[in-house]
Amino acid sequence: MRSLSTRPRTPLALYALTAGAFGIGTTEFVIMGLLLQVSADLHVSIATAGLLISGYALGVFVGAPLLTAATSRLPHKTALIALMIIFTLGNLASALAPSYVMLMIARVITSLAHGTFFGVGAVVATGLVAEDRKASAISIMFTGLTVATLLGVPAGAWLGLHFGWRSTFWAVSAIGVLATVIIATLVPADRGEHAPMKFVEELKGIAHPQVLLGLLITVLGFAGVFAMFTYIQPILTRVTGFADSAVSPILLVFGGGMVVGNLLGGKLADKHLVMTLLGSLVALAIVLGAMTFALHSKPAMIAFSALFGIVGFATVAPLQLRVLQKATGGQVLASSFNIAAFNLGNAIGAWLGGVVISHGPGLGAVTWAAALLPLLGLAVAVYSVRLDARPSRRMATAACVEVAP
Repeated sequence: MRSLSTRPRTPLALYALTAGAFGIGTTEFVIMGLLLQVSADLHVSIATAGLLISGYALGVFVGAPLLTAATSRLPHKTALIALMIIFTLGNLASALAPSYVMLMIARVITSLAHGTFFGVGAVVATGLVAEDRKASAISIMFTGLTVATLLGVPAGAWLGLHFGWRSTFWAVSAIGVLATVIIATLVPADRGEHAPMKFVEELKGIAHPQVLLGLLITVLGFAGVFAMFTYIQPILTRVTGFADSAVSPILLVFGGGMVVGNLLGGKLADKHLVMTLLGSLVALAIVLGAMTFALHSKPAMIAFSALFGIVGFATVAPLQLRVLQKATGGQVLASSFNIAAFNLGNAIGAWLGGVVISHGPGLGAVTWAAALLPLLGLAVAVYSVRLDARPSRRMATAACVEVAP
């Protein structure tokens, strides 16, 4: 087996993981561009249609630990292929769903594979590269999510507008088939390095206080992202005044920002993980808060859509790597739990945005409500970093006592 130093800087297997992430990201995010069509066709409110995002996210939250446990003794490549098959079948069920309830069930089935795919994928990705490129490897895999927003979501919104929302899920099913073939072809088979731990032992690794704090930071940070992103279509059309046809191009701008932010966050986290983590949370809160004052300006909202994409996804690689570093054992489970945390944040954000719209000040207040959540995440992150420093201070104090006359 070749040493890490002789491996190519970006192995083809990483791009296979990116392909799977693209398919999963498209089905997760595309519903944001279809809320109005789903709402009208299935005779539910916009806020109720938004719960399809919460349902998916909660399915990831529940499915990540369960499927990770169920697939823990499978080779990583076999697990990835099985998860993509579940994903594809779930999208077929979504395309055929005759009612809102059946669509929700189909979305939950689809979501079950999500957390474990990214959990296993992140471990595979970091194992393909040298130590100083682990955050970048994670960001390359997650580029599939960002490209899904850049290309898949606008394309899905366009399909939904012209051919009905079901056509979008048929297209995503085809993407799932293609991604499965690419993963089967390019991801290398395990070479004996996969030594499964007992599930109880993996859970002990998750119970480390710093891992739990890392998961909480992820929940709060991404709750802020999705409190805004879930309702971006009605905000753009009903508050800012864009035509329905303008949503896809603006989602394209947002997706471009996501790609830039994701890769930038990975590169910065490779150099200084803690500062990247704290700085990205600060930037996210500032952009969300400032967006409140841009809601009634079309040029400003286009610019802020790009900025929102950049700062929102600059957090992904540092959040994922922080949890992986703090997990003393069971990294696949820790990684899966962090994906579950991302999606719990998505669910909380979508729910909070719906509350603000239905029972609070309305669509125009979603941005400032969203800005509060990464600020809470920042407070938890600062506390976590201070905990890191305590052993060092205790060691320094002990050393001073030993050398004192």
